[in-house]
Amino acid sequence: MSRSLTLENLKISSLDVKDIRFPTSLQADGSDAMHTDPDYSCAYVTIKLQSGLEGYGLTFTCGRGTEVIVAACESMRPLVVGQVVTDIYKDFGTFWRSLTSESQLRWIGPEKGVTHLATAAIINALWDLWGKLVKKPVWQLLADMEPEQLVACIDFRYLTNVVTKEEAIEMLKKGKEGKEQRMNKLLESGYPCYTTQAGWLGYSNEKIQHLAQKYMNAGFNAFKVKVGKNLKDDAKRLEFIRNIIGWDKTLMVDANQVWEVQEAIDWMKELAKFKPLWIEEPTSPDDVLGHAEISKALKPLGIGVASGEMCCNRVLFKQFLQTDAIQYCQIDSARIGGVNEILSVYLMAQKLGVKVCPHAGGVGLCEMVQHLQMWDYVALSGTSDGKWVEYVDQQHEHFVYPTLIENAHYLAPRAPGYNTELKKEAIEDYVYPNGKEWESMFAKGIFSDPRKKK
Repeated sequence: MSRSLTLENLKISSLDVKDIRFPTSLQADGSDAMHTDPDYSCAYVTIKLQSGLEGYGLTFTCGRGTEVIVAACESMRPLVVGQVVTDIYKDFGTFWRSLTSESQLRWIGPEKGVTHLATAAIINALWDLWGKLVKKPVWQLLADMEPEQLVACIDFRYLTNVVTKEEAIEMLKKGKEGKEQRMNKLLESGYPCYTTQAGWLGYSNEKIQHLAQKYMNAGFNAFKVKVGKNLKDDAKRLEFIRNIIGWDKTLMVDANQVWEVQEAIDWMKELAKFKPLWIEEPTSPDDVLGHAEISKALKPLGIGVASGEMCCNRVLFKQFLQTDAIQYCQIDSARIGGVNEILSVYLMAQKLGVKVCPHAGGVGLCEMVQHLQMWDYVALSGTSDGKWVEYVDQQHEHFVYPTLIENAHYLAPRAPGYNTELKKEAIEDYVYPNGKEWESMFAKGIFSDPRKKK
């Protein structure tokens, strides 16, 4: 095959995006103090090459508003279609900046908000495609990169007062020590996880007890519980759960941003007797100094602060890490601008000595984020001590290569790509609003049909 024909085959011929929604609100799955009735959803991007090879990417949403992300993805289509993917991968950091800093689009979201969520879906699709081209799962693709190649994927603008390209390369070179042994251990045992499955705020005690026992039987030793609506109810729920899991297990709590700063401090002082490892998202996800104040007040109680799933970009992460506002950094595979930007957060956390414990659980988040934490273990931090990946058992059955859990460990993916491909029947059933399942629910009056004028 000639070089010109090869390059033609590697040219991006199309970018398609769909609104996919699952009716999780019907069972209170995913419910917390802030998000009381989420329908777990995603903007689902397909990038196709002239050769016919496809890459899939997504960004997680909670139902209404997914159509806005879809529109943002479509607005970026001209920036992507026609590109040769090998040219993108040679200087991925520059391409990433071309999406996030496009001179007109950036006005409605300079590396935050809707446009950044759209960026994540597109970037995640490109990483899925790269893994398929080289026939490697993304975690291994990252781990096998030379430090200089990986660093070229990252936009260091605004970060150099914390970490430079040169420092990043040195950290990655140091990470090569013992890499082969860690990779073998990962392939043998997987990476540890905790679960939030028994902790949703809308669940009954009976359901909580059943699920907590189920996951203990499956080997889980760490559990997260939602709090924040009513202090007395929280205390009763935590006592109830402690009685089930015992005091030898790790317990985390998550307020999902509902408190004022002093309120968070006072509330957690009342819950400290239940020995939570961390309080997650105690206040506004943008309030760096508020988190720092909470962190300082709770430190004597042995309670850390975790945040990041709603953190909108690497600069905000930088400030959280610089100010000791968080002791547990919770990157989210679809919140900031995809793999490239997340790599920069890992590097800053490594330099500043903060543990990364990724958020997961929404549509495709477990499938993607496992790759990132496994790369960190194999090639950067070299340890999983005191670190976990969140796990929630929802929507995995809709993926061609779903997350696999064994003995409370994520098993290392073996399939090439980023584990982001949805099954065709899942798309046919749950594309919104024309999917078969949605049509059925509209007909039964379970949900209102948005296509009908009121």
